[in-house]
Amino acid sequence: MARKTYREAINQALDQEMARDDRVILIGEDIAGGTGASGAQDAWGGVMGVTKGLIGKYGPERVLDTPISELALVGAGAGAAATGLRPVVELMFNDFLGVCLDQLMNQAAKFRYMFGGRVRAPLVVRTQYGAGLRAAAQHSQTLYSIFAHIPGLKVAVPSNPYDAKGLLMSAIRDDDPVIFMEHKAMYDDIGEVPDEAYTVPFGEGRVLQEGKDVTVIAIGRMLQTAEKAIQAARADGIRCSLVDPRTISPLDEGLILEMAAETGRVVIVDEANPRCGVAADIASLICEQAFGDLQAPVVKVTAPHTPVPFAPVLEDAYLPSAERIAAAIKQVRAY
Repeated sequence: MARKTYREAINQALDQEMARDDRVILIGEDIAGGTGASGAQDAWGGVMGVTKGLIGKYGPERVLDTPISELALVGAGAGAAATGLRPVVELMFNDFLGVCLDQLMNQAAKFRYMFGGRVRAPLVVRTQYGAGLRAAAQHSQTLYSIFAHIPGLKVAVPSNPYDAKGLLMSAIRDDDPVIFMEHKAMYDDIGEVPDEAYTVPFGEGRVLQEGKDVTVIAIGRMLQTAEKAIQAARADGIRCSLVDPRTISPLDEGLILEMAAETGRVVIVDEANPRCGVAADIASLICEQAFGDLQAPVVKVTAPHTPVPFAPVLEDAYLPSAERIAAAIKQVRAY
């Protein structure tokens, strides 16, 4: 199996879906680059170079550079989806969701419901989230819980290149709007990714490791940090299961409840802020439906309820660390 970066996996998914279905179009800022300015087309391929090379294959009719207006480009994507196209819109950073929230929350998410199922919205919004790259408070947030709160939107949070490609292909083929969350610090991560097309189904999490003592549920990039913590805990004789939900809306509730019941001890790791976050939602699910199986309180390891700091030492402290996760594992194991 070929080894690809997270960036290459997403690019290949877009390429293969555009080749398979001529209704798939790309919309975003600088996704072609050079349009309307001096310099060659395809100079950028998006802020992280993810769409580089695609305008050369599919032309400016299917790879559309837009002005810097998230309201306009997401609104255009919603309208295009309602008329039968399958747009993939790049919302450069998830921090900008406030600019286009109405187009998502009150338009795309509700088309199917408002028109009695006669209109669908096969819209994908690719966007970046996450701290760790010194991008300060307005470009480093983790806001997927806001999207997941809105009925009618699906939310995928791939943690590795294989899932990035497979989940994106599923998203593009889906008839409902999907928010596709890409951690900005993961684009150079490498993993095994098949060259051929494949899909990873929404609502099906996976178990990366199995252990009898503690269940660790981690989201997105936090899988990597949790793996380090689990390795450290193993040195102390604690065996952990590790669960990746893959998508948070729909959420694989069955797998989460099953793994929580197996160990009776749960640690949830989420880079997002704690109030009304995905970690809190999962903890609530476990406490409501698996309380009798618990042998210790559910522990959440999240960012603090503050904006992301710009000072490097503070930003590093802001992020959930392997040390904090290992301490939480020991805490629940001690009950």
